[in-house]
This record gives sequence, C-alpha cells and structure tokens, in this order.
Amino acid sequence: MRRYRDRVRPPPTDRTGGADRRGARADVAAAVVALLLVAVAIAVGWWLNRRDVPIYAGSAPLFATPGPHVGPGTLLAPLVAAAVVGWLPRLADRLGWRRLLLTGYVAALAWILSLAMIDGWRDGLTSRLTGDAEYLIDVPGVTDIPAMLRTFTDRILDFQPDSWHTHVSGHPPGALLVFVWLDRVGLGGGTAAALLCVLVGALTAVAVPVTLRALGDEAAARAVLPFVVLFPGAVWLGASADAIFAGVTATGIAALAVAGRRAGTLLALAAGVLLGYGIFLSYGLVLMAPLALVPALVSRRLRATLIALAGAVVVVAGFAAAGFWWYDGYRLVVERYYQGIGRERPYAYWVWANLATLVLAAGPALAPILRRAVAALGPTTPSTAGPGPAPTGAVRRLVARLSTGPVALPLAAAVAIAAADLSGLSKAEVERIWLPFGVWLMAGAALLPARHRRWWLAVQAITALAVNHLVLTVW
Repeated sequence: MRRYRDRVRPPPTDRTGGADRRGARADVAAAVVALLLVAVAIAVGWWLNRRDVPIYAGSAPLFATPGPHVGPGTLLAPLVAAAVVGWLPRLADRLGWRRLLLTGYVAALAWILSLAMIDGWRDGLTSRLTGDAEYLIDVPGVTDIPAMLRTFTDRILDFQPDSWHTHVSGHPPGALLVFVWLDRVGLGGGTAAALLCVLVGALTAVAVPVTLRALGDEAAARAVLPFVVLFPGAVWLGASADAIFAGVTATGIAALAVAGRRAGTLLALAAGVLLGYGIFLSYGLVLMAPLALVPALVSRRLRATLIALAGAVVVVAGFAAAGFWWYDGYRLVVERYYQGIGRERPYAYWVWANLATLVLAAGPALAPILRRAVAALGPTTPSTAGPGPAPTGAVRRLVARLSTGPVALPLAAAVAIAAADLSGLSKAEVERIWLPFGVWLMAGAALLPARHRRWWLAVQAITALAVNHLVLTVW
C-alpha cells in the first residue's frame, strides 16, 4: 500500500529540531490562550446572567442550558473517538482514495450520531426540528409552493397574524423548501428531517479532503480527514438545519475545486448551483465567497469560477422569477432581527464571546492551525527593505504562500467568520450558525507536525464529549 505521511511538507519554521520544539510549544500556548478566552467568556456570561443582563444564553457563551447528563451515547461516542484517533490516521496513509472517503463518511456519521445519542434518540434527534421556532412547524401551511415564494417576504417581519416562525423568518425560503420537499416525498416529521441533517452534514468529512486533493495536495487531504471526521461541531451537525447548510456549501466548494482541476464545465455549473442555492438556505452564506475564491487562487485559473458564477446567477434568477428577491429578504431579516432578542443582546459581550464559542465548536486545535497558517505566510519583504510600497517580488511571494490549500482555506474561513462576527447579526448561537465556515478551519490541520496530530485529535474529541455531557444544547 502507498504511504503518504512523509509527503506532508511541514511549515518552513519547523524544519529543524529546535524550531520544531519551539513550534510545538507555540501551538500549545495558542491553544491555552484560546481556552482562556473560553473561561473568561463563561465567567463574564455567568456574571451578566446573575445581574439579569439580557444575553439570553443560560450557558454562555453557548446557547444551551446547564445540565450534566449521560445517555446511550456516553458509551458509544468515546469508543468512536478512540477508534478514529487510534486507527484513522494510519488508514488515511494506506487506504485507496475512494475507500478512504467512504471510511471517513461512515466514521463521521458514527461520530455525529453517537454524540446525539448522549441526549437520547428523542431529545438528541427526533425532536430537534419540531419546536415552535423550527422549520417543521411551518411545513404544513405550505400548500402552494409558488404562492409561498411570491408572498414569502410579506411574512418575515414579526407581530403579524401570519408571521413566519423564528427560523423560517430568519432564513431565505430555500431552507423551508428543503423540508417541504422532504414532506412531499413522504418523509415528513422530525426523525426524517434530523436524519437528513446528519446525512448531509457528514458530507463535510468528504468535501474538505476532496477539495485539498483537487488543489494538488493529496498528502494534506489524507492528513486532514481525521480532523474533519472528529470535528467538535458534530455536536450541532446532529441535528440542526445548519448541518445541511454546511454540507451543501462544502460540497459546492469541493465540486468547484475538482472542476478547476479537470476543466469540467458541467461540474463547475453544478458547483455554482450548489453555492447559489446556499445563499437561499442562509443569508450569511454569501460569506462563503472567500472560500469559493480559493480554488482560483491556488490553481491560477478563473474559468471554473466564472462558470460557477453563471450557475449561481441561474439560481438567483430562478428565485427572482418565482417572486423572491434575495436582497429584499435580507433587508427585512435585519429588521426582524432587531424586533426580537437581537436588539437586547449586548454586542460588547458577544463580539468576542462568539470567538470563545468558536473554540468550543471547532475545537482548541483551531488556535495552532491558524497560528501556523499565518506563520506560513512569512515576511513579505526582506528585513533590509526600506520604506515605500512592497516590491512586486514580495507580493508574488505572498501570493505563492497563499496558494496552498492548507494555508488558504483556513485563512479564508477566518475572514468569513470575522465578517460575520463584526456584522452584529450573529450575537450568540454561532456554534451552529458558523458550522459552514468552521469546518474549513480543519483544512489547516495538515500544517500540524505529524507526530502531534493524534494528540490534537484527542483534544478535539474531548472537547466535543465535554460539551455534549455538561450542557443541554438547543440544536
């Protein structure tokens, strides 16, 4: 069998033993700082709750209820985690590509479902999408899809007799349509909806490595796969509609990367349709744009990206022809957001506490990953360079350093997350809202030294297990 581990190129700063040790210490320090941010967010959130400041999160910074508990998944999830940590990195070196992707997908399903089962079958899965704020409550009222699309924006604002419920009103109609179509084919109800979320959400475990391989780095793709499988955000992939958002957009990015490599026109169009439909699943997914540009940046070819853009335009035009204009919906959703608790939640807390939530949802490994991604950019100009604009050669060096998947993808995800955070439209609940972005941070796991990856995988698994056992998550 072929082995790929030795082909993963370490960051330039870690080529010597001394530098490697310094890099490892810096990785640990970065993770400790990230966990300290979590601790501060928990302490400040507790203090704010005690003083009745309306942060509306009982287990801030998570949108959850305090409640240590166990369930059937308490035995299953640690076994899945141990199997992934112990065996999957070795299998990633040795299995053929398609068998590896299948193994990764099955392992991701096992991880998501075992975590959900910590809360039990009903509370962990079947009732997740049946609450008063969820999508399924509005499905029976959609008897005419064209009419629903034509009048969708009329029902976004709150305090009307026929206002959409919280999640439907806060998203474009594409999200509701998914569950309406599921109901139309005879798969209505909470169980089918939850399982669809899990099945589509698990596609992220395939899409991220496929993207890296298409960008020319199969060794990195193999190194990253176990991290995407054990993604701590799996706590919310099973089950929230945001799992569908993450799976659809991740598949779109992967298709775009493969199309760029193979000059596949139909595949590029399909990628555009998926990404175009993505912005009709959630308004915030327009921020997938930095990630969608990575294949063009790495391959230095624009053809697939332009074709994908045409595919996305077709989706936008289709919804517009049906009576729903995306920008009108977005404008009304911003107004609806400030009709509710979004108006009261303090930006001064959530703008940084959201990042603490991200540490729990993406795992502490995000800190060394981002540290190494930034370090991989290196200095853009020689230390002796004088004042004035950067030389063309320095710009080229910077672009060249960005033109690798393990560096460009997590940095693009970080840009999207920063934009979402600063917007003020994601105050709390980002453990699920940012799933489509957070999973791409794991693309940088290939930058971690090979001999340390199992330790970081274990840290990721422990994070998810701790969160799922210590609080009762809403999603």
